Amino acid sequence: MSTAPRPTARPVGFAILSILLGVVGWFASFELLTEYIKTLQSPSHVPNCNISVLVTCGPNMGSWQGSILGFSNTIIGVSAFVAPIAIGVALLAGARFNAWFWRLYQLGLLGGFVLVCWLQYQSVFVLGTLCPWCMVAWVAMIPLWWSGLAHPYATGAIPLSLRGRRFFRSLNSWIWVIVLVNFFIVAAIAQFQLNWFAEFTRG
Repeated sequence: MSTAPRPTARPVGFAILSILLGVVGWFASFELLTEYIKTLQSPSHVPNCNISVLVTCGPNMGSWQGSILGFSNTIIGVSAFVAPIAIGVALLAGARFNAWFWRLYQLGLLGGFVLVCWLQYQSVFVLGTLCPWCMVAWVAMIPLWWSGLAHPYATGAIPLSLRGRRFFRSLNSWIWVIVLVNFFIVAAIAQFQLNWFAEFTRG
């Protein structure tokens, strides 16, 4: 009889979530990139995300905030959202990553989350607009960050003390509550500043 250790269960839920959120974020970034290119080709082009004066992506794409590295932020999104898709697929295939890999991935997620928070601030308080495709990318990035923060510690992929692991297991069980609170805070700030609810209910 074999005495080889029994492999731990694959994190199917986390993997599928990573893939789905990565696809959503990638698609939103791709749509923005496509509209940005069309605008460059034809300045008279009206992007498909220009719904109203408040809900529009034109000012965002044309602002310096939309190209903080000297090129369109959409290129960052199209490139970066591939990572959670690839990691999710690898996990479903049975891949196991070392602690240093998860820390590197978390660093990337943190960078994406900070960028999204900064763009939210710029959209609401500086540009005064809500870009539909940007908001879709935000919806993908926020749960990617919170789930990616807790999962490696909760599962032991990044070693911790017993007390630390228990804390992250508890945190992991509350992830969707944290995500919903994060969404609510963003929506509430946008409502107080821009009164977006009146825009959507105006008939």
